[in-house]
Amino acid sequence: GEEQYCENGFTGTYNGPVFGGENTYGGYSQTIVVKESFVLQIRHAADDLARVAPLLCAGITTYSPLRHWRVGPGTTVGIVGLGGLGHMGVKIAHALGATVVLFTTSPGKIADGRRLGADEVCVSTDDAQMAAYANRVDFILDTVAVPHDLDAYLSLLKRDGTLALVGAPAAPHPAGNVFNLILKRRRIAGSLIGGIRETQEMLDFCAEHRIVSDIEVIPIDYINVAYDRMLNSDVKYRFVIDMASLRDA
Repeated sequence: GEEQYCENGFTGTYNGPVFGGENTYGGYSQTIVVKESFVLQIRHAADDLARVAPLLCAGITTYSPLRHWRVGPGTTVGIVGLGGLGHMGVKIAHALGATVVLFTTSPGKIADGRRLGADEVCVSTDDAQMAAYANRVDFILDTVAVPHDLDAYLSLLKRDGTLALVGAPAAPHPAGNVFNLILKRRRIAGSLIGGIRETQEMLDFCAEHRIVSDIEVIPIDYINVAYDRMLNSDVKYRFVIDMASLRDA
């Protein structure tokens, strides 16, 4: 039930090689043949399908660690970054009943963070705001995909707190201070997407709580512009390709 951690590897379906085998295709096909055990049921309304699509990546990537570390009522959860992953983390943590604190470098995202479900928003470049959360947070989900100082967030955790990384930077994070870990028995952990069982659980949870992704629908011939915009963080918060535009093209 946790295929993503298979020791023999898994089949990448983003036009990626199968761990040394042939490349996989079909991601933008109109029809595809799959094993029944890998089919998921979507219970959202039909007019929500475009907004459901990113749940199969950003949704499960944030849902899995939030569930694994038992986030819920009575816990204070920090979400680092308000992008494609972070905005789903805020929504799901809020629906799980946690007190949600968004940590962002962008003061311009304060209002959006609250709209999406954050109870509090901390501008992480403000030392005084960060210091106010020292030793107060039970669990932090770090969604940022560029190298940054993890010590700043470790110091916010209570004893036995966990900092879980789901953002995947191209270069390593700076080396941290070991005393930030050992003095409070804190942990740095990681999490990778989710298996089929948990992905179905996530879809059902999101349907029940009416959770979808905030998206911008684009035609296929806009894809290069969208990619450049994504690199410049100019999207709220996921691009979704209109498949009809492939046929028209």
